[in-house]
Amino acid sequence: MLLQRTLTALLLAPLVILVLLLPPGWTWLFALVAVAAFLAGLWEWTRLSGLRNRPVRAGLLGVALAVFALLWWLRDTIQWPVLATGVAWWVLACVWLKNFAFAAAPTTENRNLKLAAGALVVFPAFVGLLAIHASEPYGHWWTLLTLLIVWAADIGAYFSGRFLGKRKLAPNISPGKTWAGVYGAFVAGALVAVVGGVLLGVAGWRLLALALLAVLTVAASVVGDLIESLMKRHAQVKDSGRMFPGHGGLLDRMDSVFAAVPVFALGKLLLGL
Repeated sequence: MLLQRTLTALLLAPLVILVLLLPPGWTWLFALVAVAAFLAGLWEWTRLSGLRNRPVRAGLLGVALAVFALLWWLRDTIQWPVLATGVAWWVLACVWLKNFAFAAAPTTENRNLKLAAGALVVFPAFVGLLAIHASEPYGHWWTLLTLLIVWAADIGAYFSGRFLGKRKLAPNISPGKTWAGVYGAFVAGALVAVVGGVLLGVAGWRLLALALLAVLTVAASVVGDLIESLMKRHAQVKDSGRMFPGHGGLLDRMDSVFAAVPVFALGKLLLGL
């Protein structure tokens, strides 16, 4: 399984990086690719939410597409409130993680609640990606740095958790995650942020602030990962889908990114980076 995961990642990573490095003037093309990926993620989310009717799921994706178009049209005026809403949602999600059984029953009310949560997962992340990528003059490099922080955190968590992990982080939700893995993720994410910040010309107190922002971003990515794991536990499935061999569905690859992006984008705006 590790070999299959590695090969899939090696094939996908260059394509993802190529899209990320589209210059800010090409943000419209970057946005189209992002919308396609986010719609695929939403399709999987509707299934995990308990909605089985495929025509209804397709209709919801049509509504989501219209929302994405509206967010693109208003992108310069709605950054702050949408990003703040996204960050607030991930803080609230921590409470949900502490109450694992909340909304677990397969009722219509719980299904609708999870569908609403899906909107809070993807729409702020979309606005965050647009805000980062469109920033001048190095928005495309900042976008890559955002993803590199999440990827480095994932790698750091894997190795530190494997060799040092004993105390479980959330055994009822994701038994493989440990506190040692979280600490390793923090260190890896902060190191990548500092190196990337130096290369992008960040210095002084802003470089230290960027490292702290990376830690907060990684913390959000962990919450995003756990929320998706909780959804899968409630739905009693192993993976969100079968899109990527060895990796599961798109949500299995993007859950941490959806949570990390609004935090990093809002922090970047606040720091004036």
